[in-house]
Amino acid sequence: MGVAWATLGVLAATVVASLFYLGNKIDAQGAELGARIDGQGAELGGHIDTLSARVDAQGARLDARIDALDVSLGARIDTLTVRVDGLNARLDDHTARHRHVG
Repeated sequence: MGVAWATLGVLAATVVASLFYLGNKIDAQGAELGARIDGQGAELGGHIDTLSARVDAQGARLDARIDALDVSLGARIDTLTVRVDGLNARLDDHTARHRHVG
């Protein structure tokens, strides 16, 4: 009976030691994984900052182009408005002449 208790004691000690070893191993792997994730986060942060700067630069270029088109189209619309006003005046004169003729 003493041998059985001794065997159970050795087995229990082995299980406890294995659990302690595995716990330490899991903690070490967790710390390593945490460090790798932090490194990746820093690297991705740099990439995101670079892309953000590129997007901002493209936005500024697009803003400038849109502003230039706005000015250009505004001038063309003003020119067409003057022409349409002139045509309206001519049409009014023409219509007025036909009213007096009749």
